[in-house]
Amino acid sequence: MLRFFLIFFALPATAMEFPAPVGDDAYRATDPAQVEMGRLLFWDPVLSGNRELSCGTCHHPRFGTSDGLSLGMGDGGRGLGPERAADPANVPEERLARNAPGLWNLGAHEFSVLFHDGRVEELVDGFRTPMGTEMVEGFDSVLSAQTMFPVLADDEMAGHYAENEVSRAVRKGEITGPGGAWALIAARVRAVPDYMEMWRAAFPGDDELDFTDISDAIAAFVEHEWRSDTSPFDGWLRGEDSLPPEALAGVELFYGELGCASCHAGPFQTDHEFHVTGQPQLGPGKRARFESHARDEGRLRVTGEAADRFAFRTPSLRNVTETGPWGHAGAYDDLRAFLVDHAAPRRALAGYARTSVLPDMGGTTEDWAFMEDAAEVAALATAVEGPDRVLTEAEIDALAAFLAALRDEDALAGRLGIPETVPSGLPVDR
Repeated sequence: MLRFFLIFFALPATAMEFPAPVGDDAYRATDPAQVEMGRLLFWDPVLSGNRELSCGTCHHPRFGTSDGLSLGMGDGGRGLGPERAADPANVPEERLARNAPGLWNLGAHEFSVLFHDGRVEELVDGFRTPMGTEMVEGFDSVLSAQTMFPVLADDEMAGHYAENEVSRAVRKGEITGPGGAWALIAARVRAVPDYMEMWRAAFPGDDELDFTDISDAIAAFVEHEWRSDTSPFDGWLRGEDSLPPEALAGVELFYGELGCASCHAGPFQTDHEFHVTGQPQLGPGKRARFESHARDEGRLRVTGEAADRFAFRTPSLRNVTETGPWGHAGAYDDLRAFLVDHAAPRRALAGYARTSVLPDMGGTTEDWAFMEDAAEVAALATAVEGPDRVLTEAEIDALAAFLAALRDEDALAGRLGIPETVPSGLPVDR
């Protein structure tokens, strides 16, 4: 009865549709033994080529399970968040090409497409990944399949050719099979007695600890640790709480006049589809080794369809106030500025203020090559879907209040937290 009152008396009686409250049935079940093993692996640098960074380095709860940077700095970086800096003795060749996404609710059944371009996808009969037919089997979830790839990227976790045995295997194209990159990483984990003990409890009956077990465990931990459905908005949907007037005004705009929910649909505010929203492109972009441009053509690189050029997956908005900078390339360090420009992307591209968080990398990068090319910017602006809409200050205030109502204090605090130590004995990024 309370929810009925809130919806129909606090908001106009329109045809607006709100998502159903999230329940346990929305999520995959997790095994506690796998979760505990995955927790330690998630924070253990042993998985990186040079044993210098972990999954948690770029997906840290201090930054809403992102990294606080527009474009991340993986291998060769030191420190966390905006203070992360290049190691003068091992300067990364490039920044990471895309903003590190948050990890919220990836254990929900509906999250079946991952990465900004959707290049890892759950299908009826398995998974589609960049590995194609070479992809090994045995993953428990699409999140587990996704976990296999960051360890292979040179500027992300693997390191560069000749620095370690993993990076050398990757450079030679040896990924699967004996002596492949995944087998080499699994051998490191098998060499740690504590991990072997945990593996026997988490994967009884398996004949050998391999990388699918590692990725399954990490996925189980992520699914358990960062479930988020106890925000004020969730309480309002369940009829357990009220929202302040400004947040209710934001709900009305989001699910009504502005049509935000046409893309940010469902219980986690995403339709999991791909749209061209005209976000400014900074950093190296996505290109083959023989290419020299700084474009990121998004979904096109997966499908080959011209209509998918510059299209990116709709992100979930859970805890969005904590996951900045915002945009697939982290072009905005201020959420209000992002809202303004997201609503009027063509106008924004013409006057983008270069608000970003890009630590110095010793002059090795060309961060603004795309935005300084008028032809590239014009092509992006032409591809944008829908009309520009200039938001009023009142609308910005209301939308910001609604997004704040998606902030989940319990989820942000975490469930198991960061371990004090990991079995390899390597330092933990706390």
